[in-house]
Amino acid sequence: MAMWAGADVIEMECVQFHPTGMVWPLSVRGLLVTEGVRGDGGALENSEGRRFMFDYIPEMFRAETAETEEEADAWYDDHINHRRTPDLLPRDEVARAINSEVKAGRGSPHGGVFLDIASRRPAEYIRRRLPSMYHQFMELAGVDITAEPMEVGPTCHYMMGGVRVHPETQAATVPGLFAAGEVAGGMHGANRLGGNSLSDLLVFGRRAGTGAADFAEARTGDPTVDAAQVEAVLAEAVAPFARDGGENPYELHQDLQATMQSLVGIIRNGPELEQALDKLGELRERAGKVSLGGGRAYNPGWNLATDLPSMLTVSTAIAQGALARKESRGGHTRDDYPGPDPELGKVNFVQRQTDERGYCAPIHIAPEPLPQMPAELQALLEEGH
Repeated sequence: MAMWAGADVIEMECVQFHPTGMVWPLSVRGLLVTEGVRGDGGALENSEGRRFMFDYIPEMFRAETAETEEEADAWYDDHINHRRTPDLLPRDEVARAINSEVKAGRGSPHGGVFLDIASRRPAEYIRRRLPSMYHQFMELAGVDITAEPMEVGPTCHYMMGGVRVHPETQAATVPGLFAAGEVAGGMHGANRLGGNSLSDLLVFGRRAGTGAADFAEARTGDPTVDAAQVEAVLAEAVAPFARDGGENPYELHQDLQATMQSLVGIIRNGPELEQALDKLGELRERAGKVSLGGGRAYNPGWNLATDLPSMLTVSTAIAQGALARKESRGGHTRDDYPGPDPELGKVNFVQRQTDERGYCAPIHIAPEPLPQMPAELQALLEEGH
Protein backbone atom coordinates (compact mmCIF):
# COMPACT_ATOMS: atom_id res chain seq x y z
CA MET A 1 0.00 0.00 0.00
CA ALA A 2 2.81 2.40 0.87
CA MET A 3 4.65 1.73 -2.38
CA TRP A 4 1.44 2.12 -4.41
CA ALA A 5 0.95 5.48 -2.66
CA GLY A 6 4.41 6.57 -3.87
CA ALA A 7 6.49 5.87 -0.76
CA ASP A 8 10.04 4.49 -0.77
CA VAL A 9 10.76 1.08 0.74
CA ILE A 10 14.19 -0.16 1.84
CA GLU A 11 15.98 -3.41 2.71
CA MET A 12 13.17 -5.62 1.40
CA GLU A 13 15.67 -8.43 0.80
CA CYS A 14 16.29 -8.78 4.56
CA VAL A 15 13.79 -11.41 5.71
CA GLN A 16 14.18 -13.34 8.95
CA PHE A 17 13.30 -17.03 9.05
CA HIS A 18 12.40 -18.60 12.38
CA PRO A 19 14.15 -21.99 12.45
CA THR A 20 11.31 -24.00 13.99
CA GLY A 21 7.82 -23.90 12.55
CA MET A 22 5.44 -26.85 12.35
CA VAL A 23 5.76 -28.66 9.01
CA TRP A 24 2.97 -31.21 9.30
CA PRO A 25 0.03 -31.45 8.77
CA LEU A 26 -0.30 -28.91 5.97
CA SER A 27 -3.16 -27.12 7.71
CA VAL A 28 -0.78 -25.91 10.43
CA ARG A 29 2.42 -25.61 8.39
CA GLY A 30 4.40 -22.60 9.55
CA LEU A 31 2.94 -22.20 13.07
CA LEU A 32 5.81 -21.29 15.36
CA VAL A 33 7.38 -23.74 17.78
CA THR A 34 8.84 -21.68 20.60
CA GLU A 35 12.58 -21.59 21.27
CA GLY A 36 11.58 -22.62 24.78
CA VAL A 37 11.44 -26.23 23.55
CA ARG A 38 15.16 -26.11 22.82
CA GLY A 39 15.80 -24.00 25.91
CA ASP A 40 14.19 -26.68 28.09
CA GLY A 41 16.20 -29.54 26.63
CA GLY A 42 14.83 -30.26 23.15
CA ALA A 43 17.46 -31.23 20.56
CA LEU A 44 17.41 -30.95 16.78
CA GLU A 45 18.11 -34.24 14.98
CA ASN A 46 18.23 -35.32 11.36
CA SER A 47 16.75 -38.48 9.85
CA GLU A 48 19.87 -40.41 10.95
CA GLY A 49 19.19 -39.50 14.58
CA ARG A 50 22.26 -37.26 14.77
CA ARG A 51 22.33 -33.90 16.54
CA PHE A 52 23.58 -32.02 13.50
CA MET A 53 23.93 -28.50 14.97
CA PHE A 54 27.42 -29.40 16.20
CA ASP A 55 28.43 -29.42 12.51
CA TYR A 56 27.26 -25.83 11.94
CA ILE A 57 28.93 -23.74 14.66
CA PRO A 58 30.26 -20.50 13.07
CA GLU A 59 33.72 -19.32 14.09
CA MET A 60 32.36 -16.16 15.69
CA PHE A 61 30.26 -18.25 18.13
CA ARG A 62 32.69 -21.13 18.67
CA ALA A 63 34.23 -19.83 21.90
CA GLU A 64 30.84 -19.63 23.64
CA THR A 65 29.22 -22.77 22.17
CA ALA A 66 29.49 -26.35 23.41
CA GLU A 67 31.30 -28.68 21.01
CA THR A 68 30.13 -31.99 22.47
CA GLU A 69 26.74 -33.39 23.40
CA GLU A 70 27.95 -33.96 26.96
CA GLU A 71 28.89 -30.32 27.49
CA ALA A 72 25.71 -29.10 25.80
CA ASP A 73 23.54 -31.26 28.05
CA ALA A 74 25.44 -30.14 31.13
CA TRP A 75 24.72 -26.51 30.23
CA TYR A 76 21.00 -26.96 30.98
CA ASP A 77 21.81 -27.52 34.67
CA ASP A 78 24.88 -25.27 34.96
CA HIS A 79 25.01 -22.18 32.73
CA ILE A 80 28.12 -20.83 34.43
CA ASN A 81 30.60 -23.67 34.02
CA HIS A 82 29.45 -25.02 30.67
CA ARG A 83 28.97 -23.54 27.23
CA ARG A 84 25.59 -23.10 25.57
CA THR A 85 24.14 -25.79 23.30
CA PRO A 86 24.42 -25.07 19.53
CA ASP A 87 20.70 -25.79 19.24
CA LEU A 88 20.28 -22.23 20.57
CA LEU A 89 22.54 -20.45 18.09
CA PRO A 90 20.99 -17.33 16.46
CA ARG A 91 17.86 -17.96 14.44
CA ASP A 92 19.40 -17.42 11.02
CA GLU A 93 22.25 -19.85 11.79
CA VAL A 94 19.86 -22.59 12.93
CA ALA A 95 17.51 -21.98 9.99
CA ARG A 96 20.36 -22.28 7.48
CA ALA A 97 21.61 -25.46 9.16
CA ILE A 98 18.17 -27.08 8.96
CA ASN A 99 17.87 -26.01 5.33
CA SER A 100 21.26 -27.62 4.57
CA GLU A 101 20.29 -30.92 6.24
CA VAL A 102 17.02 -31.10 4.30
CA LYS A 103 18.75 -30.33 0.99
CA ALA A 104 21.34 -33.00 1.77
CA GLY A 105 18.57 -35.61 2.05
CA ARG A 106 18.74 -35.96 5.82
CA GLY A 107 15.40 -34.30 6.57
CA SER A 108 12.21 -35.63 8.13
CA PRO A 109 9.47 -37.25 6.00
CA HIS A 110 7.63 -33.96 5.45
CA GLY A 111 10.55 -31.71 4.62
CA GLY A 112 11.86 -30.58 7.99
CA VAL A 113 13.96 -32.09 10.77
CA PHE A 114 13.10 -33.60 14.14
CA LEU A 115 12.92 -31.63 17.39
CA ASP A 116 13.06 -34.19 20.17
CA ILE A 117 12.27 -33.44 23.78
CA ALA A 118 10.27 -36.63 24.43
CA SER A 119 13.34 -38.83 24.93
CA ARG A 120 15.16 -36.17 26.94
CA ARG A 121 12.64 -35.00 29.55
CA PRO A 122 9.87 -36.70 31.58
CA ALA A 123 6.34 -36.29 30.28
CA GLU A 124 5.19 -34.39 33.36
CA TYR A 125 8.12 -31.95 33.01
CA ILE A 126 7.19 -31.26 29.36
CA ARG A 127 3.51 -30.67 30.14
CA ARG A 128 4.42 -28.36 33.01
CA ARG A 129 7.13 -26.37 31.24
CA LEU A 130 5.62 -26.29 27.73
CA PRO A 131 1.84 -26.45 28.11
CA SER A 132 1.04 -24.39 25.02
CA MET A 133 3.35 -26.44 22.80
CA TYR A 134 1.92 -29.68 24.18
CA HIS A 135 -1.64 -28.57 23.39
CA GLN A 136 -0.70 -27.03 20.03
CA PHE A 137 0.76 -30.27 18.71
CA MET A 138 -1.83 -32.53 20.32
CA GLU A 139 -4.86 -30.55 19.15
CA LEU A 140 -3.68 -29.38 15.73
CA ALA A 141 -1.39 -32.19 14.61
CA GLY A 142 -2.32 -35.19 16.72
CA VAL A 143 1.29 -35.42 17.96
CA ASP A 144 2.09 -36.12 21.61
CA ILE A 145 5.37 -34.29 22.14
CA THR A 146 5.89 -36.20 25.40
CA ALA A 147 6.04 -39.45 23.40
CA GLU A 148 7.45 -38.61 19.94
CA PRO A 149 9.57 -35.96 18.20
CA MET A 150 8.11 -32.95 16.42
CA GLU A 151 8.75 -32.22 12.76
CA VAL A 152 9.93 -28.64 12.38
CA GLY A 153 11.45 -26.44 9.71
CA PRO A 154 12.26 -22.80 8.95
CA THR A 155 9.29 -20.50 8.47
CA CYS A 156 9.18 -16.89 7.29
CA HIS A 157 9.02 -14.87 10.48
CA TYR A 158 9.92 -11.16 10.32
CA MET A 159 10.60 -8.41 7.77
CA MET A 160 13.54 -6.17 8.61
CA GLY A 161 12.83 -4.11 5.50
CA GLY A 162 9.81 -1.94 4.87
CA VAL A 163 8.64 1.64 4.51
CA ARG A 164 11.43 4.20 4.54
CA VAL A 165 10.75 6.59 7.41
CA HIS A 166 12.30 9.58 9.14
CA PRO A 167 13.82 8.30 12.40
CA GLU A 168 12.42 11.10 14.57
CA THR A 169 8.88 11.40 13.20
CA GLN A 170 8.40 8.04 11.40
CA ALA A 171 7.13 10.00 8.40
CA ALA A 172 7.30 8.17 5.08
CA THR A 173 8.41 9.86 1.86
CA VAL A 174 4.82 10.78 0.94
CA PRO A 175 3.11 13.47 3.05
CA GLY A 176 0.67 12.23 5.66
CA LEU A 177 1.88 8.62 5.81
CA PHE A 178 3.52 7.42 9.05
CA ALA A 179 4.78 3.91 9.79
CA ALA A 180 6.08 2.09 12.86
CA GLY A 181 6.86 -1.49 13.79
CA GLU A 182 7.47 -4.35 11.38
CA VAL A 183 6.02 -2.40 8.43
CA ALA A 184 8.84 0.17 8.72
CA GLY A 185 12.37 -0.47 7.47
CA GLY A 186 15.73 0.61 8.87
CA MET A 187 15.31 0.00 12.59
CA HIS A 188 16.77 -3.53 12.73
CA GLY A 189 19.43 -3.36 10.02
CA ALA A 190 19.84 -6.69 8.21
CA ASN A 191 18.76 -8.92 11.10
CA ARG A 192 16.48 -8.26 14.08
CA LEU A 193 17.63 -9.39 17.51
CA GLY A 194 15.03 -11.33 19.50
CA GLY A 195 12.83 -9.08 21.62
CA ASN A 196 13.70 -5.88 19.78
CA SER A 197 10.40 -5.66 17.95
CA LEU A 198 8.59 -4.84 21.20
CA SER A 199 11.06 -2.04 21.99
CA ASP A 200 10.65 -0.86 18.40
CA LEU A 201 6.86 -0.61 18.80
CA LEU A 202 7.04 1.20 22.12
CA VAL A 203 9.63 3.78 21.09
CA PHE A 204 8.82 4.36 17.45
CA GLY A 205 5.08 3.82 17.84
CA ARG A 206 5.07 6.85 20.13
CA ARG A 207 7.18 8.84 17.68
CA ALA A 208 4.80 7.92 14.84
CA GLY A 209 1.80 9.04 16.89
CA THR A 210 3.45 12.33 17.82
CA GLY A 211 4.61 12.88 14.24
CA ALA A 212 1.14 12.21 12.84
CA ALA A 213 -0.48 14.54 15.41
CA ASP A 214 1.97 17.33 14.60
CA PHE A 215 1.35 16.85 10.88
CA ALA A 216 -2.42 16.96 11.34
CA GLU A 217 -2.27 20.11 13.49
CA ALA A 218 -0.16 21.89 10.89
CA ARG A 219 -2.51 21.13 7.98
CA THR A 220 -4.58 23.84 6.37
CA GLY A 221 -7.61 23.45 4.16
CA ASP A 222 -9.88 20.45 3.80
CA PRO A 223 -8.66 17.14 2.35
CA THR A 224 -10.55 15.85 -0.67
CA VAL A 225 -11.22 12.40 -2.08
CA ASP A 226 -11.12 11.68 -5.81
CA ALA A 227 -14.44 9.94 -6.48
CA ALA A 228 -13.14 8.50 -9.75
CA GLN A 229 -10.32 6.75 -7.91
CA VAL A 230 -12.76 5.24 -5.44
CA GLU A 231 -15.00 3.98 -8.25
CA ALA A 232 -11.98 2.48 -10.06
CA VAL A 233 -10.89 0.58 -6.96
CA LEU A 234 -14.40 -0.76 -6.37
CA ALA A 235 -14.72 -1.84 -10.00
CA GLU A 236 -11.37 -3.66 -9.85
CA ALA A 237 -12.39 -5.42 -6.62
CA VAL A 238 -15.61 -6.88 -8.06
CA ALA A 239 -14.27 -7.61 -11.54
CA PRO A 240 -13.43 -11.30 -10.75
CA PHE A 241 -17.14 -12.03 -10.28
CA ALA A 242 -17.79 -11.06 -13.91
CA ARG A 243 -15.16 -13.42 -15.35
CA ASP A 244 -15.86 -17.00 -16.36
CA GLY A 245 -13.24 -19.75 -16.53
CA GLY A 246 -10.39 -17.58 -15.26
CA GLU A 247 -7.64 -18.29 -12.77
CA ASN A 248 -8.38 -19.92 -9.41
CA PRO A 249 -7.03 -17.62 -6.65
CA TYR A 250 -6.07 -20.59 -4.46
CA GLU A 251 -3.98 -22.19 -7.22
CA LEU A 252 -2.35 -18.86 -7.95
CA HIS A 253 -1.54 -18.41 -4.27
CA GLN A 254 0.02 -21.89 -4.06
CA ASP A 255 2.16 -21.17 -7.12
CA LEU A 256 3.32 -17.90 -5.55
CA GLN A 257 4.21 -19.68 -2.31
CA ALA A 258 6.12 -22.40 -4.17
CA THR A 259 8.03 -19.82 -6.21
CA MET A 260 9.12 -17.79 -3.19
CA GLN A 261 9.95 -20.85 -1.07
CA SER A 262 12.07 -22.58 -3.71
CA LEU A 263 13.73 -19.59 -5.40
CA VAL A 264 13.77 -16.72 -2.85
CA GLY A 265 14.04 -18.67 0.41
CA ILE A 266 16.75 -18.90 3.03
CA ILE A 267 19.66 -19.54 0.63
CA ARG A 268 19.59 -17.53 -2.58
CA ASN A 269 21.61 -17.22 -5.77
CA GLY A 270 21.55 -15.05 -8.87
CA PRO A 271 20.12 -17.48 -11.46
CA GLU A 272 17.30 -18.60 -9.15
CA LEU A 273 16.41 -14.99 -8.28
CA GLU A 274 16.26 -14.08 -11.98
CA GLN A 275 14.06 -17.13 -12.54
CA ALA A 276 11.84 -16.01 -9.65
CA LEU A 277 11.39 -12.54 -11.15
CA ASP A 278 10.36 -14.12 -14.46
CA LYS A 279 7.84 -16.36 -12.69
CA LEU A 280 6.49 -13.42 -10.69
CA GLY A 281 5.90 -11.60 -13.96
CA GLU A 282 3.85 -14.55 -15.18
CA LEU A 283 1.92 -14.64 -11.92
CA ARG A 284 1.10 -10.94 -12.23
CA GLU A 285 -0.45 -11.59 -15.63
CA ARG A 286 -2.46 -14.51 -14.23
CA ALA A 287 -3.64 -12.38 -11.30
CA GLY A 288 -5.41 -10.10 -13.75
CA LYS A 289 -7.51 -13.07 -14.91
CA VAL A 290 -8.75 -14.35 -11.54
CA SER A 291 -12.40 -15.39 -11.53
CA LEU A 292 -14.71 -16.08 -8.60
CA GLY A 293 -17.96 -17.91 -7.99
CA GLY A 294 -20.54 -17.46 -5.27
CA GLY A 295 -21.66 -14.27 -3.62
CA ARG A 296 -19.74 -11.46 -1.96
CA ALA A 297 -20.74 -12.34 1.62
CA TYR A 298 -18.31 -14.56 3.58
CA ASN A 299 -16.32 -15.42 0.45
CA PRO A 300 -12.72 -16.28 1.44
CA GLY A 301 -11.78 -16.68 -2.22
CA TRP A 302 -12.62 -13.01 -2.72
CA ASN A 303 -10.45 -12.06 0.27
CA LEU A 304 -7.54 -13.96 -1.27
CA ALA A 305 -8.15 -12.49 -4.72
CA THR A 306 -7.94 -8.95 -3.31
CA ASP A 307 -4.79 -9.83 -1.31
CA LEU A 308 -2.86 -11.36 -4.22
CA PRO A 309 -1.81 -8.06 -5.86
CA SER A 310 -0.24 -6.94 -2.57
CA MET A 311 1.52 -10.31 -2.16
CA LEU A 312 2.90 -10.05 -5.70
CA THR A 313 4.21 -6.52 -5.13
CA VAL A 314 5.97 -7.48 -1.89
CA SER A 315 7.35 -10.71 -3.39
CA THR A 316 8.73 -8.83 -6.39
CA ALA A 317 10.38 -6.23 -4.15
CA ILE A 318 12.01 -8.96 -2.03
CA ALA A 319 13.34 -10.87 -5.05
CA GLN A 320 14.54 -7.69 -6.74
CA GLY A 321 16.36 -6.52 -3.61
CA ALA A 322 17.91 -9.95 -3.08
CA LEU A 323 19.24 -9.97 -6.65
CA ALA A 324 20.72 -6.48 -6.26
CA ARG A 325 22.45 -7.19 -2.93
CA LYS A 326 25.38 -9.31 -4.10
CA GLU A 327 26.58 -10.31 -0.64
CA SER A 328 25.46 -12.23 2.45
CA ARG A 329 24.45 -10.04 5.39
CA GLY A 330 22.12 -10.73 8.33
CA GLY A 331 18.94 -12.45 7.18
CA HIS A 332 19.98 -12.25 3.50
CA THR A 333 22.17 -15.15 2.34
CA ARG A 334 23.57 -15.65 -1.18
CA ASP A 335 25.54 -18.84 -1.78
CA ASP A 336 27.15 -17.19 -4.84
CA TYR A 337 28.28 -14.28 -2.61
CA PRO A 338 28.87 -16.02 0.74
CA GLY A 339 30.49 -13.13 2.61
CA PRO A 340 29.61 -9.51 3.40
CA ASP A 341 30.82 -6.75 1.08
CA PRO A 342 32.06 -3.74 3.10
CA GLU A 343 30.95 -1.34 0.39
CA LEU A 344 27.42 -2.75 0.25
CA GLY A 345 27.31 -2.39 4.03
CA LYS A 346 27.26 1.37 3.43
CA VAL A 347 24.08 1.46 1.36
CA ASN A 348 20.37 0.71 1.44
CA PHE A 349 18.69 -0.60 -1.68
CA VAL A 350 15.78 1.77 -2.12
CA GLN A 351 12.74 0.74 -4.17
CA ARG A 352 9.92 2.90 -5.48
CA GLN A 353 7.28 3.18 -8.17
CA THR A 354 7.28 6.43 -10.12
CA ASP A 355 4.99 7.22 -13.07
CA GLU A 356 2.89 4.06 -12.75
CA ARG A 357 1.77 2.45 -9.52
CA GLY A 358 0.14 -0.81 -8.61
CA TYR A 359 1.00 -4.47 -8.74
CA CYS A 360 1.64 -4.46 -12.50
CA ALA A 361 3.79 -1.30 -12.45
CA PRO A 362 7.60 -1.53 -12.53
CA ILE A 363 9.57 -1.20 -9.30
CA HIS A 364 12.74 0.87 -9.59
CA ILE A 365 15.68 -0.02 -7.36
CA ALA A 366 18.93 1.82 -6.64
CA PRO A 367 21.55 1.87 -3.85
CA GLU A 368 21.61 4.99 -1.71
CA PRO A 369 24.11 5.83 1.06
CA LEU A 370 23.10 5.03 4.61
CA PRO A 371 22.27 8.11 6.70
CA GLN A 372 25.21 9.40 8.72
CA MET A 373 25.06 8.53 12.40
CA PRO A 374 24.55 11.62 14.60
CA ALA A 375 27.73 12.72 16.34
CA GLU A 376 26.35 12.12 19.85
CA LEU A 377 25.47 8.49 19.02
CA GLN A 378 28.86 7.93 17.40
CA ALA A 379 30.53 9.26 20.56
CA LEU A 380 28.40 6.95 22.70
CA LEU A 381 29.39 3.90 20.63
CA GLU A 382 33.07 4.82 20.79
CA GLU A 383 32.75 5.24 24.57
CA GLY A 384 31.22 1.75 24.76
CA HIS A 385 34.20 0.25 22.91
